[in-house]
Amino acid sequence: MHYTHIAFAVYSEIQTSDGQKHLGYAIHNLYQLDGRPDVSGLVVDYPVDFFSGAVELEAGVLIPSPTLQQRLLDVITSPRYQTLHEPACSVIANPYTLGRQNCTEFTLDVIQSAVYQTGDVQTIKTANRKYFTAQKVNVSPLKLTLGSLFSREVSLADQEGEPVTATFETIARYLGQYDQGANSFTVRPTAAAELPSPSQALR
Repeated sequence: MHYTHIAFAVYSEIQTSDGQKHLGYAIHNLYQLDGRPDVSGLVVDYPVDFFSGAVELEAGVLIPSPTLQQRLLDVITSPRYQTLHEPACSVIANPYTLGRQNCTEFTLDVIQSAVYQTGDVQTIKTANRKYFTAQKVNVSPLKLTLGSLFSREVSLADQEGEPVTATFETIARYLGQYDQGANSFTVRPTAAAELPSPSQALR
């Protein structure tokens, strides 16, 4: 599990606090609530907010096919987007079941809603079970049980047998397999050692 957070980046007209309008990316997120890590809320913020808590400035980027991009926009800008959110949160939420959700499962559910053009959660979960391969949570059962006892954001309530969850990597593989024209890549900051000197850059 290389990445810890995932969200939708939508190129939008953004109005600043002084009333000016600019084009840029609005980040449609699911975040755990402050002081309530077992509950999540939907938030729209911006890249500076998205990366503010990052330990390492690195991002995996998934670009769906144009067809799926349009369908995703239709979902994100509709009331259906809110109905796909389950506030009960677990960092290892099972994407095949109901009852708990994390940012990756929410992202997957929105993608499936767009693919199948439905807001029916049972249809979405059926599609997840049939076509999506979740990531096994390779943590000892004892550690997970203790974690669920002492950390509210860890829950096994929605797991069935060996714990599984959705990740950026599993969603990337899913789109790579089924969404013809989808693309993924990694963005990293340029290391200072790789930059030419100013005199070289000015030649």
